[in-house]
Amino acid sequence: MSDFPTSDSVDGARDGLLPRLQVIEDQPLETRAEALAHLHDELRARLESGDAPRG
Repeated sequence: MSDFPTSDSVDGARDGLLPRLQVIEDQPLETRAEALAHLHDELRARLESGDAPRG
């Protein structure tokens, strides 16, 4: 793994994705699965709507 940030990691940090994932990962398994499914749906809707941030 590289010590240098990638554009994906920079974009993820900028829009708060990484902190959200860290919070989700600390939850019990059942809650974590529901939270990840919700996040997946949210990201998919964002991409499909064309509102995804551009780099």
